[in-house]
Amino acid sequence: MKVLALGAHPDDIEIFMFGTLAAYAALGAELTFAIATDGAKGGKDDPAALVRARREEATMAAGLLGVTPRFLEFPDGALVADAALIAALKALIAEVKPDLAITHAPNDYHGDHRALSDGVRIAASFAVPALHADTLGGTGFSPTHYVDISAHWDIMAQAIRAHRSQDPERFVASARTQNEFRAGQCNGAPGALAEAFRFEPVFPFADIRELLPPAPPILPVTVSTKSAK
Repeated sequence: MKVLALGAHPDDIEIFMFGTLAAYAALGAELTFAIATDGAKGGKDDPAALVRARREEATMAAGLLGVTPRFLEFPDGALVADAALIAALKALIAEVKPDLAITHAPNDYHGDHRALSDGVRIAASFAVPALHADTLGGTGFSPTHYVDISAHWDIMAQAIRAHRSQDPERFVASARTQNEFRAGQCNGAPGALAEAFRFEPVFPFADIRELLPPAPPILPVTVSTKSAK
């Protein structure tokens, strides 16, 4: 099983899908991380210094799963689904030959996220099914699939914290809240954590359930036997 994870910025894979990627790693999957932009606008420091720092942070985070990330080095804040991006993504997909690609939702909050999502959708045609990760805060997102990340939260938090330049504790807190909510949404057990995804079937890919790690165990639904007084 080969999984290609694509994030627009150096910390996006960690925030939006790292728990699921850790679950894949535990199952023995071969992981490839690709980061589309250089991250130069992720702070007020000198852009060149920030690019170097964020590259080191992304490398450290990916290394927690034994992965060396690919850097496509498009300009931060200016990503568009043009011929250059699509060509780069097609070349990457042709090289990696993944069974599944995971990237941002097409309606996520950042323009770079939306552009990468569009580029992956076009580049993946006939080659690989594309799965969309949850949006920031879950805004406008309707999941079709859930992955249990309860056993992988600690390494996910560690990966987010590797991005020291980005004030990572705010993302650790927001990711935890979102993962708790998604687990509850799919009727997971108390204390469970889940990442949510959306898959839009596109010929020839109609069903990806066998490509995903397990969802949280579902609690039995019961009707109260207590009598009203």
